[in-house]
Amino acid sequence: MSAAPAQRLKTAFTFALRELRGAKRGFGIFLACLVLGVMSIAGVGSFARALTDGLAREGRSILGGDAAFTLVQREATPAELSLLGSEGRIGRVALTRAMARGPSDDATLVELKAVDGAYPLVGTAELSPAQDLAAALGARGGIYGAVADETLFSRLTLKVGDTIRVGEATLQLRGVLSTEPDRLATGVGFGPRLLISDAALPATGLVQPGSLIRWSYRVVLNDQSPAALEAFLAKVRDGAPQAGFEVRTRDAASPQLERNVRRIAQYLTLVGLTALLVGGVGVANAVSAHLSEKREVIATLKALGATRGTIFGTYFLEVAMIAVLGIGIGLALGAMVPFAAAAVVAAYIPFPLSPHLDPMALVLAALYGALVTTAFTLWPLARAQEAPVSALFRDEIGAKRRWPSWRYVAGCALAAAGLVALAIGTAEDKRSAIIFIGAAMAVFVLLRLVAFGIMALARRLPRPRATMARLALANIHRPGALTPTVVLSLGLGLSLLTAIALIDRSLTAEINGTLAEKAPSFFFVDIPSSEEEAFAAFIAKHAEGATYKSVPMLRGRITALNDTPAEKVTPAPDAAWVLQSDRGISFGDTVPDGSSVVEGRWWSPDEAEPQVSFDRKLAEGLGLKLGDTVTVNVLGRELSAKLTNYREVRWERLGINFVMQFNPATFAGAPYSVLATLTFPDGAGSAKELAFMREVARAYPAVTTVRVKEALDQANKMIGDLSFGIRIASLVTLLTSILVLAGALAAGHQHRVYDAVVLKTLGATRRGLVGAYALEYAGLGLATAAFSIAAGSVAAYFVVTRVMDISFTFAPGAAVGGVVLALAFTVGFGLLGTWRALSQPPVRVLRHL
Repeated sequence: MSAAPAQRLKTAFTFALRELRGAKRGFGIFLACLVLGVMSIAGVGSFARALTDGLAREGRSILGGDAAFTLVQREATPAELSLLGSEGRIGRVALTRAMARGPSDDATLVELKAVDGAYPLVGTAELSPAQDLAAALGARGGIYGAVADETLFSRLTLKVGDTIRVGEATLQLRGVLSTEPDRLATGVGFGPRLLISDAALPATGLVQPGSLIRWSYRVVLNDQSPAALEAFLAKVRDGAPQAGFEVRTRDAASPQLERNVRRIAQYLTLVGLTALLVGGVGVANAVSAHLSEKREVIATLKALGATRGTIFGTYFLEVAMIAVLGIGIGLALGAMVPFAAAAVVAAYIPFPLSPHLDPMALVLAALYGALVTTAFTLWPLARAQEAPVSALFRDEIGAKRRWPSWRYVAGCALAAAGLVALAIGTAEDKRSAIIFIGAAMAVFVLLRLVAFGIMALARRLPRPRATMARLALANIHRPGALTPTVVLSLGLGLSLLTAIALIDRSLTAEINGTLAEKAPSFFFVDIPSSEEEAFAAFIAKHAEGATYKSVPMLRGRITALNDTPAEKVTPAPDAAWVLQSDRGISFGDTVPDGSSVVEGRWWSPDEAEPQVSFDRKLAEGLGLKLGDTVTVNVLGRELSAKLTNYREVRWERLGINFVMQFNPATFAGAPYSVLATLTFPDGAGSAKELAFMREVARAYPAVTTVRVKEALDQANKMIGDLSFGIRIASLVTLLTSILVLAGALAAGHQHRVYDAVVLKTLGATRRGLVGAYALEYAGLGLATAAFSIAAGSVAAYFVVTRVMDISFTFAPGAAVGGVVLALAFTVGFGLLGTWRALSQPPVRVLRHL
């Protein structure tokens, strides 16, 4: 660096330090906005990393071993068992759903888990009262033991020592299952856990040809090194290529949970970025207000020979130092979030936390903060240093629109582009990130247009006769009006909250309304094919007038598409789940109820070639087209079928439908179970449904009965919990909006003092001025609320109908809530600042006129 630029930089730095001495009050909102936004992004990133690292750290315990190999509807052969146990210890776990009946014949669905004597290979299962698990599950007096979640005891009004019936077996409950080390690996269930020994499983009669039982073989290797694990996986693949194992390792013990954690973290990061962008408006306002107060200083410096570069450098360095402070505070608070979470909520969530400082999350949050600061401060700084000395002495900065030079415009554009690139580049789901950012940018632009539209409309409206009403109308469109800031600051936060509220309302209405009305009353799983006719006759006798439907069902996993192994296929994000595990499949000669062929042809009953029908959206997500080949592994055999048609499936009806429907020739002679539904006309009422469940459980103890109402209630609870968490997180955006609004009103305080003093001198009363300002703020609040409701409704409609593919339900309560919030904040903060302005002694202003 040459001497002249170095001297100018030193001068600018000296001036910036001096300017900081008087900048504490003006930059309070600046700091608060940056701290909130950076803290939310750093906190979310650090907490998500604490969860994923916790899952990785506890991977062996969660999985139950170094690797797990799962089969559906069949057990491993002796040769496969020998292969799996060749490099270490092996344990077996069987998972299925069943009906548990108490002494009073009350029945409930349970998630049944049968374990061998080696369970758990890793971790500890804790019981209450404390006892050895193997002893608790063993046979005593010809009765096997069992342990269960506390929920089962409360549902069936049981206590330790009572007996229950599961299938054809009588089991004694010998303890409460307090801790189950591999619970996360088995996913979310519809019922409480019931743990039994694998010796007791045959006695239940649940193991039948085609029964939907998942057999999981966990392996603890003698050599724990990553290389040994990779070599073992390759050995199993080569030694049993047709087995159809679903393989998981300790490094991805619960992949679906990890994906969900990353997706939720991505959403919350984008919400935090939205808050930071709203805070950017506050940053720009704070810088503009500060420069407005310094207009005489800037004019004096320029008159004394200071260059535009020196002026720009002085205030840019001042802003940068304050930004560094704000970002630093935000990073410190964000870094504390996972530690605080571990101390406060670790006991309430079933996920292992590993809190620690995450440098990448902090660096990402710091970059966001720096880019937002740059994007929102370059413009007012450039306008200030470009203004002529005469304008600075005569007018307030910003009273006239001045475009800065192209260098600063390009700088703002580059900072904005950097924000977009950073958000998309670090996103788990880039498509969702692009949609979110695009929507946020569109709302920003629309809010500016709405603000200009309100000002233009106010300018053209007839002037009211009442003086105070005329003043309120003039304040909305006059030069330096607060309209753009008020609309922009509150509009984005309210739009986001409205969209979340309407999405939540639509989901709840779909579950409680459309789904509850169209869904069957019961699902029956694991009906043996040999007993299908007898079961149908039983249903006809005990549920007269109800509609009974049944289809054959197997479980299979897609292993290849057009000879390309499934693990090498790159599907669309919303179709990836189809390849991640086994799927329910069926076969038949007719198009299933609730779906229709939209392209291709349905097969005829006499066709012998294996054929498959696919849900159209999922087929497109997997890159399939008509004529392609789909290979599935069912019962240890790989079968290939030709894709001959697409179906449009109406999943919202909760009828019997499958992603893949095959023709009967594909599975000729294969053992299968039957899946059935029962629908009572106009509902049956809880008492009748529960009594019917007891009858089915008593007559067919091996058949699993799922009461749809209970499943919907659980789905409702999950959605409610998730929506509540998202709303709380989204309040950060609203809080930032409130800060920006407060800052804007504070920046306009001098205008209000000047106006109030002049008007009071001319005869205006305090009551009249308060009324005028209340009208102004109420008008702005109503206009902002109207736009927010419209924008939030459009966003929610798009998400609900296009992404979730359900009906949209408008909630008037969300609209009323938006209006009340907007009015409360704008009128409340506005009148608070106005009251302060009206309290100023006139002499302080009049002596400077």
